[in-house]
Amino acid sequence: MSDLNQVVSDYGAAWQETDAYRRLELLTRCFADTGQYTDPTAAVSGRHNLSVHIGEVLQSAGGRVEITSAPNSHHDVVHFTWHMVADDGSKMVEGHDFVRLDTDGKISYLSGFFGDPDPLT
Repeated sequence: MSDLNQVVSDYGAAWQETDAYRRLELLTRCFADTGQYTDPTAAVSGRHNLSVHIGEVLQSAGGRVEITSAPNSHHDVVHFTWHMVADDGSKMVEGHDFVRLDTDGKISYLSGFFGDPDPLT
């Protein structure tokens, strides 16, 4: 199994990479070829399509995603946090990613959430 910290690091680096070729190289190291990605605004199938999606987000949002926590894991499930930072350094959005790994240690399914859950009232 791949080193979990490296998998999350490569995934985070892909969300900062504007060059499509280098971004796909990063995803090849950490994301399964047929992996699934979901967040509140998108559902993407496959590594190549995720690379395209990331490129579109980086171009339209004008910022970059940074991983903000170490990965926390048990069994084949991983959780980590991140935020998107605008070019001026201000935070645009924060979130949580929940990941399932395949037998090779690559991301086979990722579900991202924006922000924290609302507190109980």
